[in-house]
Amino acid sequence: MQEFLQQLVNGLVWGSAYALIALGYTMVYGILRLINFAHGDVYMMGAYSALFISGWLTAAGAPVAHSPVWAMVAMLGAMAAAGLLGFFIERLAYRPLRTAPRLTLLITAIGVSLFLQNIAQLAFGSEPRSFPELIASSTILQVGSVTLSNQQAIIIAVSVILALALQVIVHRTSIGRAMRAVSYDREAAALMGISVNRVISFTFVLGSALAAAAATLIALNNPLVTPTMGVQPGLKAFVAAVLGGIGNIYGAMAGGLVMGVAEVMIVGYGSSGYRDGIVFAILIIVLLVRPTGLFGSPVTERA
Repeated sequence: MQEFLQQLVNGLVWGSAYALIALGYTMVYGILRLINFAHGDVYMMGAYSALFISGWLTAAGAPVAHSPVWAMVAMLGAMAAAGLLGFFIERLAYRPLRTAPRLTLLITAIGVSLFLQNIAQLAFGSEPRSFPELIASSTILQVGSVTLSNQQAIIIAVSVILALALQVIVHRTSIGRAMRAVSYDREAAALMGISVNRVISFTFVLGSALAAAAATLIALNNPLVTPTMGVQPGLKAFVAAVLGGIGNIYGAMAGGLVMGVAEVMIVGYGSSGYRDGIVFAILIIVLLVRPTGLFGSPVTERA
């Protein structure tokens, strides 16, 4: 039982990070009906941004290592850099094709993903880089053999805080109301005086910033940064968004947690070789049993 509880804790940690990435997928799809397959690579760029910001702070004499304050500075800087990248991706790659067929947008998203990976390889090299230990690991809670480290607690807590902040933005602010209006009917929202371009750009910025936050948090447990590090987390977060009901914020959070727990459980009680295979198994099951996801609304066609 204690082993199960420990695996559950570990799964919730990874699931919290997947949930943050999945929120970017689900928000963009809710606004544009676009699967932004470059989102995982924005996550990768966010990790590199946090890495270099940490390096610059260290060179400037800031005590980055084992400092939660400077770790927060690095994360906020990475979120800002990734948000700016998301803005330019939407403005340069997706906006000119907004009225194009969906297949064109899908191919463009894959092209942007490959472009970012190759740019990262050219600029940063293909060798893994080690992320500095921003926060020293220590056990803050132990019940029997079940332990919770401070790093794990920070990942879960920050993910919850960011998810709650997103809820406040979407439901309590004017830009959030505009996002919901554009998601419901883009043309009607434009007729009501809402700047659709501004709303879509803000959605990309917000989703990209959350992906960078997830990258910085995951670096606490997995401190290696590579140009292809966003492929698997991006894929798993996409499946999490589909599982929860893509376009639904609550669904993305729930799907991310389920994905994290399922992945850790299959490794703990099965084999690590099935760690990535569980992603496709869950995707196939969801598409067969409930294509709209756990929280998705059934799609009805008008006569």
